[in-house]
Amino acid sequence: MCRHFAYTGPAKALSELLLAPPHGLYRQSWAPRRQMHGTVNADGFGIGWYPPDGDGTPARYRRAVPIWADPNLPDLAAHLRSGAVLAAVRDATPGTAPDESANSPFSSGRWLFSHNGAVPDWRQLTEDSGTSLPAPVLLGLAAQSDSALLWVLVHHRLSAGEPPEGALAAVARLAAAVRPQARLNLLLTDGHTITATRWGDSLWYRAADGEVIVASEPWDDESWDDTEPRDGRSGTGGGWQEVPERSLLLATPASVHVTPLTPVAPCPVAERIASR
Repeated sequence: MCRHFAYTGPAKALSELLLAPPHGLYRQSWAPRRQMHGTVNADGFGIGWYPPDGDGTPARYRRAVPIWADPNLPDLAAHLRSGAVLAAVRDATPGTAPDESANSPFSSGRWLFSHNGAVPDWRQLTEDSGTSLPAPVLLGLAAQSDSALLWVLVHHRLSAGEPPEGALAAVARLAAAVRPQARLNLLLTDGHTITATRWGDSLWYRAADGEVIVASEPWDDESWDDTEPRDGRSGTGGGWQEVPERSLLLATPASVHVTPLTPVAPCPVAERIASR
C-alpha cells in the first residue's frame, strides 16, 4: 500500500505541504494512522508539481529511498513553490519493480497519477478483463508494477478523450470485476482538478480558503480523536471529510463532488474465455 495526496490552490512552498503538517505525508511514511494494509511506507517516494511560470506540464522528483532518508528534500521543498502538487510514499506490492521508476506519481503531458493499493496477479489483468491495448503501449510500461499498468489503462482512456472521472471510474470497475480483492485508490490531477477513487483504503478531503486537499488521511493533530459526524457527514475538527468506500471524488478549490461507484459483477475467467 501507499499514502498519497493532491493539492490545488494558492502557490505554497512544497515544504508547507509535505513536511510541515504534523501528520502529513512525511510522517505517514513511518507512522500512518488510518492505513488499512501495511504499516510503513519506506520503499521510496515521489513528488510532482506544476511550476507557477511553466507551460502546464508538471515536474517530478522521485527516489527509491524512504522519504526521511533523502537529505536533499528539505532544502528542495523549501525553495520550490506550486499551486498544484501530487505526492506519494510507497509500500511496494510484492513482485513489482523496486526502483524509483515504479514510484508514483506517473506522468504524461499535463497529467500526474498515483495508485494506493494492490492488484493481485496484475500481469494477467488486461487478458483476464478482455482489455485490448496496443502491444507498444503494454511493452512501454514505465515500470513493472500494478500501479504502472493501471496508469496505462487510465491514460489510454484520457488520450481517447474520456473525462478524468470517467477514466478512473471505468478502470477501477474493470480491475475490481476480475480482481475482487484489488485495492484501487486512484488519484489524478491536471493541475486544476483532482479526481480520485476510494476503493479499499482510506481517503479524505478538505476544502476551504480557496484550496482543496485530497489525501489518504487527515494531516492535523486534532483530526485523530475528533471523529464525530458534523452536519450529517463523517468529518473531523480539522475540517476534513471522509470519502465513503467505493466512491468517486471530483474536486477543485471551488467545489467537491462525491458519487458512489457501483461495482461491476465479477465474471469468472473461464466464462470470459468461452465467450470470445
